[in-house]
Amino acid sequence: QVQLVESGGGLVQAGGSLRLSCAVSGRSVTASAMGWFRQVPGKEREFVGGVNSRGTNTDYADSVKGRFTISRDNAKNTMYLQMNSLKPEDTAVYICAAGSALATLGRGYLSYWGQGTQVTVSS
Repeated sequence: QVQLVESGGGLVQAGGSLRLSCAVSGRSVTASAMGWFRQVPGKEREFVGGVNSRGTNTDYADSVKGRFTISRDNAKNTMYLQMNSLKPEDTAVYICAAGSALATLGRGYLSYWGQGTQVTVSS
C-alpha cells in the first residue's frame, strides 16, 4: 500500500518562503507523475502544479508560476514544493498526489494522495 506524507507546512508572513516535502512509502512511485493540490474550506480543490516521473518536465497553475517550484528526488522517493513570495491567498491545506501522467494529474486523475499540510500566510 502506498502512503504519501506531507511535511513542512506552517505559518509564514507574506513575502516569505516555505518548502514542503512529500515522502512516499510502501511502494515506489518513480514511474508516476506527482503533484500538489491545495484546498480551502468552501472552495474547490485547486491544482498547484506537477512533475513528470523523471523530474524533467513540470506544469504549474497560473496563480503560482514564477513563485513555486516543484522537484522530486526519486532516489529518496520524495517530492518537494518550494514556495517563494508567498501571499495570503496561498493559505490552504497542501496535498500531494501521484498519478499515471502529468497531463492528466491536473484534471484529477489521481492514484494516491496524502492527508495534507496546512500553510498559513499572514498579511
